[in-house]
Amino acid sequence: MKRIAIGPKNGLYPSLTTIVGAEPDDKPNWITIAHVGIMNHATGAVPQYLSIGLNRSHYTNKGIHEHGEFSINIPSVKMMQVTDYVGLVSGATTDKSELFPIARGTLKHAPMIADVPLSMECKLVQAITLGHHEIFIGEVVETFVDESCLTDGKPDLEKIDPLLFDFMKIDYWSLGQRVGLPWREGKTYKTDNK
Repeated sequence: MKRIAIGPKNGLYPSLTTIVGAEPDDKPNWITIAHVGIMNHATGAVPQYLSIGLNRSHYTNKGIHEHGEFSINIPSVKMMQVTDYVGLVSGATTDKSELFPIARGTLKHAPMIADVPLSMECKLVQAITLGHHEIFIGEVVETFVDESCLTDGKPDLEKIDPLLFDFMKIDYWSLGQRVGLPWREGKTYKTDNK
């Protein structure tokens, strides 16, 4: 295999396509974001932290700064067109507040989309400026899942059918098939199998 240098590009794709909700000027607004990250995770770890990266020019940032709250919504592949639309228009000039039925949790200013398979409401912990972008780190206050997307009480990726984003080629993708079990597959690996 010949390895080719392609420049300093982010190769962490595909990623989940999400719709972030906030309330700039006290009005629900939505933005499509694929730059999301898990900041910590361990079984039973509390609190759980996530990050979202947005260009500083986005209207949604204003709502996150004003109220210190936001939601992260995971749309299914069936929601591809409206998800893409949300990212094409700015809430500063287009009212996106009535695009989706709104669900509320415990946070007053973190509107969630009622008809997505999974939503998380987050409390802002820290905002970091990196060049033209802001990284918002949020504590997950609660996670809501459509009960039809649960298997044995846990979110089921196959049922959620998340929309994936490939920034390298600018494509949307759907989820493939399960190929193995983490923390189990390597138990049978032999170092002399190279």
